[in-house]
Amino acid sequence: MPSVSAHAAVTLAAHVDHVFGVMGNGNAHFLDALARQTSATFTPVRHESGAVVAADAHHRASGRLAAATTTYGAGFTNTLTALAEAVQAHVPLVLVVGDEPTSGPRPWDVDQIAMASAVGARTYTVGRADAAATTAIAVEHALTYRVPTVLAIPYDVATLDAGPVPDVPEPRLPGPLAPRGPFADATVREVAAALASARRPLLLAGRGAWLAGAGDVLGKIADATGALTVTTALGQGVFPRPEFDLGVAGGFGARGAMGLVREADVALVVGASLNQFTMRFGELFAPGTRVLQVDVAPAATHPHVGGYVRGDAATVAAAVLDELHARPDATPSGWRESVDVAAARRHEPGTGTAPDGRLDPRSAAARIASLLPTDRVVVSDGGHFIAWANMYWPVASPDRMIMVGTAFQSIGLGFPSVVGAALARPDATVVLTSGDGGGLMALADLESAVRVAGGRGMAVVWNDAAYGAEVHVYGRKGLVREPMLIPAVDFAGLATAVGAHGVTVRTLEDLDALADWATRPAGERPFLLLDLVVSPGVVAPYQEEIVRANS
Repeated sequence: MPSVSAHAAVTLAAHVDHVFGVMGNGNAHFLDALARQTSATFTPVRHESGAVVAADAHHRASGRLAAATTTYGAGFTNTLTALAEAVQAHVPLVLVVGDEPTSGPRPWDVDQIAMASAVGARTYTVGRADAAATTAIAVEHALTYRVPTVLAIPYDVATLDAGPVPDVPEPRLPGPLAPRGPFADATVREVAAALASARRPLLLAGRGAWLAGAGDVLGKIADATGALTVTTALGQGVFPRPEFDLGVAGGFGARGAMGLVREADVALVVGASLNQFTMRFGELFAPGTRVLQVDVAPAATHPHVGGYVRGDAATVAAAVLDELHARPDATPSGWRESVDVAAARRHEPGTGTAPDGRLDPRSAAARIASLLPTDRVVVSDGGHFIAWANMYWPVASPDRMIMVGTAFQSIGLGFPSVVGAALARPDATVVLTSGDGGGLMALADLESAVRVAGGRGMAVVWNDAAYGAEVHVYGRKGLVREPMLIPAVDFAGLATAVGAHGVTVRTLEDLDALADWATRPAGERPFLLLDLVVSPGVVAPYQEEIVRANS
């Protein structure tokens, strides 16, 4: 008869096609049932944190429910940072774990329910009579609230006979949140009126606009009003007219582009939370700009917002567009045709070699951008270096810029992100951007990235022999610098040891290795790792903003 573990595996597999994890005592029977009784694919990684990260990245690149699995105890506690990141980033994910037996904890057990709760994840524990139903509830909760759930299988329950796996209802998910009531209707009219009368209208969209499928209708609003557009880092590519798009707002934005943003007299923000980095610590918009926001949060998410509509981005945008069509004064402003958007988006080219003799990361980023395959997914670890990919490597759509770690301000989640993205996008090239500090933290899953992505994957390690963000903030304040430094590490050698082609890059000419790699068919090349020996003296613009804010 099917076991409790089989009930959980079969029910979960009806909603996912990939599960990432590490096998242990607590999930061995679940994985056996997953392999024998379902069509879901299990991809092993080498660290439990990497299991959640790979699942997280798979969701961000595919939009599908994420799934990961680990054993109990130490296996579970190893997931907590990645689990907290997924909570903060609103990733629907089911983490299947072993747990203490129903008879009580053993010496090596911990209170996993309390730990999951502490980072914002709810736990559902299966029993012999309700394993399938409980799994379905965990799935529905994750999808409804866009949050990770933990599905716990007690050790002494995992192999119990549970009878035939029952049919369970499909998840019942809420529909788009529509603005309701006369106040909301009036605010929609107010937004349309403001855009129609604006001389320099601007639309800013974030990942929420992409998730709602609002890109096309926002593009029509931009066309109807003559608005320039700009996005958050996680909203890149959401607008359909790149020739009028200023790129990423905030510290990743080009100086000229951010100057144009400050010229806007009306700005409509859709599906973006307006965090401190997007808002340049309050300096993104000029004091006279009228800022209007559409989001699903209960209230406006920044004090500069002067008008707020709560609702689904696509639904509200469609209502605004209808109002614009009904207004005889709603004609294009002509602003976007009057400015040189391409010139405004240009970033500093760098100097090639910095005064300390190491590579200028801006020059390296620009050269790499000219060589990368167009059909690419960029995955990013956290750290000072995150600016270079966001500034110099544009992507076609928000599901092609995967930044696992930034929501929780974590580093060390880069290499396992490659695994999830590569399986979600089997036809694209996956490009990891990582620092040396985060790269060392994630080293256990360098092998996983090489094994899974193969010739469709590559990594760029910005090796400045330091924790750059700490150097630029606390080093300037006179704190002892030794804890901020990292002895020289040969990442090219580490990559070669696990089957990749590692290249140490000290000059721009050394990047010819990427040019050669990019021209070869994916099936005829290895995973490529570029170990960029870059200068710690070149500071990213967003980091300068952080320094000023902390001064």
